[in-house]
Amino acid sequence: MSQPRPLPRLLGALLLAAAAALSCAAAADADPASADSDPDTALASAVRPLGQIVPAPASVRPGGTPYTLTPATVIQVDGSREARAVGDYLAGVLRPSTGYALPLTEVAAPAAVRLRLRANERELGDEGYRLQSSRGGLTLTARRPAGLFHAVQTLRQLLPASVEKDTRQPGPWQVAGGTISDTPRYGHRGAMLDVSRHFFTVDQVKRYVDQLALYKINKLHLHLSDDQGWRIAVDSWPRLATYGGSTQVGGGPGGYYTKAQYKEILRHAAARHMEVVPEIDMPGHTNAALASYAELNCSGIAPPLYTGTAVGFSSLCVPKAVTYDFIDDVVRELAALTPGRYLHIGGDEAHSTSHEDYVAFMDRAQAAVATYGKTVIGWHQLTGANAAEGALAQYWGLDRTSAAEKAQVARAAQNGTRLILSPADRVYLDMKYTKDTPLGLAWAGYVEVQRSYDWDPATYLPGAPASAIAGVEAPLWSETISTGDHIEYMAFPRLPGVAELGWSPAATHDWETYKVRLAAQGPRLSALGIDYYRSPQVPWPAGS
Repeated sequence: MSQPRPLPRLLGALLLAAAAALSCAAAADADPASADSDPDTALASAVRPLGQIVPAPASVRPGGTPYTLTPATVIQVDGSREARAVGDYLAGVLRPSTGYALPLTEVAAPAAVRLRLRANERELGDEGYRLQSSRGGLTLTARRPAGLFHAVQTLRQLLPASVEKDTRQPGPWQVAGGTISDTPRYGHRGAMLDVSRHFFTVDQVKRYVDQLALYKINKLHLHLSDDQGWRIAVDSWPRLATYGGSTQVGGGPGGYYTKAQYKEILRHAAARHMEVVPEIDMPGHTNAALASYAELNCSGIAPPLYTGTAVGFSSLCVPKAVTYDFIDDVVRELAALTPGRYLHIGGDEAHSTSHEDYVAFMDRAQAAVATYGKTVIGWHQLTGANAAEGALAQYWGLDRTSAAEKAQVARAAQNGTRLILSPADRVYLDMKYTKDTPLGLAWAGYVEVQRSYDWDPATYLPGAPASAIAGVEAPLWSETISTGDHIEYMAFPRLPGVAELGWSPAATHDWETYKVRLAAQGPRLSALGIDYYRSPQVPWPAGS
């Protein structure tokens, strides 16, 4: 950051001044008796500043009397099925903690929470929204259902953290007065979950989806195949899942998703306006497939299943015709299952594939993706081959990555390849926070919360036009991650910062103000049952 910006500095002063109020609010939430003994104090302390959310909104105009949820509150929706679905979701969040009925209605009602879809609100785009709060009501307006859903996430964060609990809480339930107008900086705001090194159940994936949604993440990238496991059923090659999916790192039982289970994940994500991007890594990272079918090996001999963590030793047999029958079948079945626009074909760490073979293979793999109506995403090594028109390259290099490799990616961006930025030493969520972190790896260095947040996607990669940046994505590789608690400890609190990099205007980017807003998320994460890393860089409220 070369020059401090006036807006973040002003926000910093306001947010720091609000920290004491947050502490009071946390105390009131924790001690219902204290709230009951002094209602006026409780009411004042429970109101969160209008802009104190993550990601930071594009525009905040505070003012006026707060809005209060009461037992008489109704959720008023327009006549659309989409608005009603968002209203049902909102009611599902609010009812357990408030104890209020919060019925949905299409009839105008005083002091309602109103959800409106307005096609003429073009300035809000596909994902933007407007939130207006006053004593007389709270109105959420969007042009598209995704924007309305994102507005609900903002509303959640403006209410006390205890609203996230699944048992009745004392409240009060107030939202500061004023208006938020908000649209995202980037259209791709992703999180990747590696279910191959260790397998995660449908319910574990759905829980992560719910957590991602709170921070307006809109892409779930599922890494479905690797050396250690194949995790999606393919009818035309059944042993991929039944045999290739039968283990994991360390030799555990592994597992795989049936097509019905995969569709369940897709439905859950879609209901949270999140697009699933499936990845089948190739031509390397393919030992699970090679072990399942001997004919995919150049030698015709299947290797044993692999439970270690080395990379770069496996490769599909590029000259064999059966390899492309295999690719065509897998892509066809996965594309038919997946309603989203993208199919990720990996392409990283293909150290056992010659450059000539790599280029030839990626040409044919990309053609298969296009045949079945999907757009290619590949790791940034794709830019060393012939990236197809419209393909996206996912950059996972480091600050110390060679200038030549960065230049190769930048040239591709200059020639029309759009980039998803996932620098490993910034946003790989499996990197240790410090040397004392019990989980994770450190090959990219230690990644504390500030380092993860404090960079600008538009200027990160020298020579890459800002217009070529599609967005950001936070991968979580699972060599050392084997439980839901592990996922949450490594993702939080870094993931909200990545979400902010993807959503918020560059002008709001400021560590000093962000760390205060992040600190306010601590009680909310706790209320959600997330055992997050208590970074000493963040001024968490006492007791959080």
